[in-house]
Amino acid sequence: MGRLDNKVALVTGAARGQGRAHAIRLAEEGADIIAVDICAQVPTAPYALGDPGDLEETARLVEQLDRRILFRQGDTRDLEGLQSLVADGVAEFGGIDIVVANAGIASYGPAWEITEEQWQEMLDINLTGVWKTAKAAIPSMIERGKGGSIILTSSVAGLIAYANLAHYTAAKHGVTGLMRVLAVELAPHNIRVNSVHPTTVNTKMINNEAIYNLFFPGATSMTEEQAAEGFVHMNGLKIPWIEPVDVSNAVLYLASDESRYVTGTTQVIDAGGTAPYKIPHG
Repeated sequence: MGRLDNKVALVTGAARGQGRAHAIRLAEEGADIIAVDICAQVPTAPYALGDPGDLEETARLVEQLDRRILFRQGDTRDLEGLQSLVADGVAEFGGIDIVVANAGIASYGPAWEITEEQWQEMLDINLTGVWKTAKAAIPSMIERGKGGSIILTSSVAGLIAYANLAHYTAAKHGVTGLMRVLAVELAPHNIRVNSVHPTTVNTKMINNEAIYNLFFPGATSMTEEQAAEGFVHMNGLKIPWIEPVDVSNAVLYLASDESRYVTGTTQVIDAGGTAPYKIPHG
């Protein structure tokens, strides 16, 4: 028996990275999946985003686990599109038990140099898109009357400050606040709401030239191995980043009945990065 047998999970940003890992991990434990991803480039993202082929690969990997998946290219800024996806998912699977609002982007720059387009696109996707995902899914969950679990992807930047990430940090702090309000509002319906807060994760959002230039100004043609040597100093544990599955395992816990009384919490997966005192690297 799986920990999520007979459950249905909606996962946004599912084409690759953390979103794909979440879809696969939940499917491994018995959940059927409703997956959505923009599968297109966003103007202010300084790295390549996923494409339709990536989403199709996520679907293939879920089906390989003998689970069902409904997947669609879509934008979390499009509320009507999300509502249509939810309606189709409910018709296909009978209801939604789990929501993983994971879709997000990153871009970088000092607060006073960020363009209006960068600021607005960041807030629209990383905060408003999370709210729209919740808004699309919650009514059917309440009507069904079987409770559920909603997991919002925030970041360690949703708890502490990061220089050159003012718009990202503001959006992720907003996600944390949204989680807390939803947890209070949905508790009478037995719908739990929590957020996950990863440190750097080994995905293409982190491993790209733009972020290497942010953390290592002036560096050119940096390899992933060279970047790892620098990133290791951001965490307490002697690692440069965590793997997507490390976040997925936290998502799985929050999605399962093992966390049946856990709501309104910030699940931190940061390798000690937010600890008051760093562990010496000897």
